[in-house]
Amino acid sequence: MTFEVNESGGIEYLERPGEGGPVLVLLHGVGSNAASFMPLLPHLSKAWRVIAWNAPGYCGSAPLDTDWPLAGDYAAALEALLDRLGLQRVLLAGHSLGCLMAASFASTHRNRVERLLLSSPALGHGVPRGAALSAAAQARIDDLQTLGPEKFADLRAPRLVYAPDDNRDIVARVRDGMARVCVPGYPQAARMLASGRLLDDAERLQVPTDVIVGAEDVVTPPDSARRAHAALRDPWRGSLTFVPGAGHALYQQAPAAFAAALDALAEIVG
Repeated sequence: MTFEVNESGGIEYLERPGEGGPVLVLLHGVGSNAASFMPLLPHLSKAWRVIAWNAPGYCGSAPLDTDWPLAGDYAAALEALLDRLGLQRVLLAGHSLGCLMAASFASTHRNRVERLLLSSPALGHGVPRGAALSAAAQARIDDLQTLGPEKFADLRAPRLVYAPDDNRDIVARVRDGMARVCVPGYPQAARMLASGRLLDDAERLQVPTDVIVGAEDVVTPPDSARRAHAALRDPWRGSLTFVPGAGHALYQQAPAAFAAALDALAEIVG
């Protein structure tokens, strides 16, 4: 089975229908999109209903109406989408920037999240909205506007994959997804990353939460995952998993390991 393309309220999302299993919602990172989750599907039970959104401003989704959104703005867009789809309670997994969105949503809507997975978590830079951007966030915006999406993706994609010269097919897949980012969605997301404070939301979470990261991730290194996991409070702190031989594009480089972490969410809930 593959994803079906759908749209609701200005949000484009991909869906694989399930057969009575849990509903899994997937939130991609800053340089990606919903289609990047395709390698996961063969590793997930056909009983699962899987929904991957294109975040506001990505692919076919309308951008947010502010130049500098916060994580809560994306969480509100997610809430509205779940409402329209009639989904009251889901398994939620965020990757990288998607962790900021997922944690913001789960910290304010704990009754709607069965269990949360933070994958390759981006902690955010803690910059107040309207202040000078961190150098990393500003470079993201400048590179896209100066180079254009194709060369921008050529420059950045190899860093997301462990041993890129040995995994050219994965690099190509990551690169193709990154080449689809555009203005204003990507600059909005980069500013949200600059303002993000994942550790603050992690401390507020009252949802069982697991953390997973590639052991070779140089974008959001394992230490960031350790910090996110340590910020979780008992009894909500779940497992911390390091996946050997995988970089930042974790679910594309090690989809079976990522799917195993998702399976664990459903097993514990069940």
